[in-house]
Amino acid sequence: MRRPDQGVDVETDVLVVGGGPVGLAAAIEARRAGLGVVVLEPRSAPVDKACGEGLMPGTLAAVRRLGVDPPGWPLRGISYRQDGVAADHRFAAGPGRGVRRTALHAALHAAALDAGASVLPRRAGAVVQDAEGAVAAGVRGRWLLACDGLHSRVRREVGLDLRDDGPPGVARRRVGRDRRRRFGLRRHFRVPPWTDLVEVHWAPRVEAYVTPVAPDLVGVAVLGPAGADLDTALATLPELADRLAGAPAAGPVRGAGPMRVRSRARTAGRVRLVGDASGYVDALTGEGLRVGFAQARAAVADLDDPAGYERAWSRATRDVRWLTSGLVAAATSPLRGRVVPAAARAPALYGAVVERLAR
Repeated sequence: MRRPDQGVDVETDVLVVGGGPVGLAAAIEARRAGLGVVVLEPRSAPVDKACGEGLMPGTLAAVRRLGVDPPGWPLRGISYRQDGVAADHRFAAGPGRGVRRTALHAALHAAALDAGASVLPRRAGAVVQDAEGAVAAGVRGRWLLACDGLHSRVRREVGLDLRDDGPPGVARRRVGRDRRRRFGLRRHFRVPPWTDLVEVHWAPRVEAYVTPVAPDLVGVAVLGPAGADLDTALATLPELADRLAGAPAAGPVRGAGPMRVRSRARTAGRVRLVGDASGYVDALTGEGLRVGFAQARAAVADLDDPAGYERAWSRATRDVRWLTSGLVAAATSPLRGRVVPAAARAPALYGAVVERLAR
């Protein structure tokens, strides 16, 4: 077995595996705490990814707290839409912002470098740790923050991966697990935004999320079961198809998933799981970044207190986990067709849920 110090050519306080937005946020937080930071990220910045690109008001505030303010399109609320029925809610706390993933990543990358973090173009590979630190890709850190996403290798390496596609304590047959495996697709269209709301169009099998991100650019993300196709989904949504008619595609279709990820715990020795690597329910509520930024802040604050980080992680994720789980359960059940009509009939309840998630 390789010794923890074998092959080490760089030493630091905090080793961050994964240089996406959450990993860069963790790097900024660690530098603000006066710690040395090395980020492992093999891809060149900026990195694109299939995501909804809507920063809710709380997420935008968290981004600004990190010292960045990327350009985009103001988002003043959420609109659920289905078969001519619409449930709209405008944010009470002020606007969010539709921001291209590349613009957000570039801004955070620059901020992390300005803060004094080092970014090395390396893949983490195997993780080895002892009582004093952890090593990956020739870098030894006193702590390792795994910010390497849904398919986290670090999570598997340290034995925290939990293979289970459904709610805890519920036995399911294979068909139940497959039904809950959801995937995401995203493409941009060159068309002026027609609204300052994030539109969520509900089709029989998928949801289509429409996020304006620039004066001439709109992102469309589709969430649904394995095999979902973006063009096929749009064909089942006449209102959205009419809006996009004749609009040229701006870039390729990008995909992500399966969405649901669970972990046995968020800490193992000197390793902390942060962001999607720590567990993820679904992109349905669009709160992954806000929760990830909160986890990054908590992980740095509780480096010496793994139990404290577990408690902070639970607090940061509780509302999103439960509300998202409930919505996904409805979206993958015979109740799916009743979600938007129910929201339209109970605007106060719908608005309260949106505000809870957007804060």
